[in-house]
Amino acid sequence: MKTLFPKFLTAVWMVLLAFSCKEKTDYQSAITDGSYQIAAQLKLTDVIIHDIFSPPVASRIYAYPSIAAYEVTALADPQYQSLMGQLKGFEKASFDTSGEIYYPLASLAAYYKVGTALIFSENLMKEHKEKAFAEIKEKGVPEDVFERSVKLGEEVGAHVIAYAKKDNYHESRSFEKYTVKNDPNTWQPTPPAYMEGIEPHWNKIRPFTMDSASQFKVAPPTPFSTEPGSQFYKEAEEVFTTVKNLTKEQSDIAYFWDCNPYKVNVKGHVMFATKKITPGGHWMGIAAIASKTANADWKKTSEALAKTSIAIFDAFIACWDEKYRSILIRPETYINKYMDEDWLPLLQTPPFPEYTSGHSVASNAAAETLTSVFGEPFHFVDSTEVAYGLPIREFDSFRQAADEAAISRLYGGIHYMPAIVNGSEKGKNVGNNLIANIKTSKAELQPVTSKN
Repeated sequence: MKTLFPKFLTAVWMVLLAFSCKEKTDYQSAITDGSYQIAAQLKLTDVIIHDIFSPPVASRIYAYPSIAAYEVTALADPQYQSLMGQLKGFEKASFDTSGEIYYPLASLAAYYKVGTALIFSENLMKEHKEKAFAEIKEKGVPEDVFERSVKLGEEVGAHVIAYAKKDNYHESRSFEKYTVKNDPNTWQPTPPAYMEGIEPHWNKIRPFTMDSASQFKVAPPTPFSTEPGSQFYKEAEEVFTTVKNLTKEQSDIAYFWDCNPYKVNVKGHVMFATKKITPGGHWMGIAAIASKTANADWKKTSEALAKTSIAIFDAFIACWDEKYRSILIRPETYINKYMDEDWLPLLQTPPFPEYTSGHSVASNAAAETLTSVFGEPFHFVDSTEVAYGLPIREFDSFRQAADEAAISRLYGGIHYMPAIVNGSEKGKNVGNNLIANIKTSKAELQPVTSKN
């Protein structure tokens, strides 16, 4: 009996220890992939659509929450490098990581904290957060760990919000609206809503990775001319002819990449709007799809979303800098005035100048960035537009998708080819600049040593 009792106690202790370890392992492994952050991003997209934010502003709303979520990743895993000190104006800060922290939850808390601060319909994000947090709590996260994790995430989020407040966005809300010029080569508001020019001062927003908004200037647009046979006339004629002879595939491509956040419809005397995802929102959706396709864990997912959002943000700054420098007339205005007054583009013309193409710049910046994260070839099924009544499309690389997004603007009748070609070049430069200067892996920061 003297030998059996200690053995009995040892057995009980081992069972209790195993049960204790199992409980800890269960909750620690409850979130392994990026599904919760992707769900939060999808909700943010819904709110962006609901609140009708323009493409440039939407790019800002995607970027800062993604950066906050990634900063928690950098705290969680020493293999990841913080963006503090790398992004323009993003000052370094330290955070208390003592005590047990559930980092996937902290990352999510950071995302919700920042995302909610940048929108109008805060209650929609708060409700989504509460539901997600309740689900995570049910996975067995101890109360003290839960609270400590949320606190850390919100502290990181607060630091990112303070960073965002210094990007000149709030000041730009009081800048002068764009005044339409009388010059025949300049942009004019287009039907049916004849909306004013959106974000004419977006080049004054602080970029993340570029020296300035004009760092990647491209060649100016083709000299304006109304003479038949001139180069500009030929470019307009190409748009005119392409739209009149579209194949079904070309129409499908145009509609798939339309991404017009506020399409005005007119039926008789009734005017109403159709709200959809922005171009940046489409590419953030692709980044999420790519993360799932690659079976990325939550840390890799946060890296992909952060880098993609940074690329898109800078792309819109670079693109808008050119738009309101050249202030070029849209094909619809030119063709109606000098070729055919009854001609209509397939897609509704967006309310800002033509050159360069926003889709071309943003898509190529995102594609270069995503290729640096996931490689090439990379087959993925783009189901981003299914929620808006469009079918899926499949691609074998992000660059292939970017090429299609760019040419879709010719098919839609809203851009001349130089805006597409030169816009694509600008976007690639933005993306490659990010890749060269922003490092998310500690290994990328190690100096190269000679083997000699």
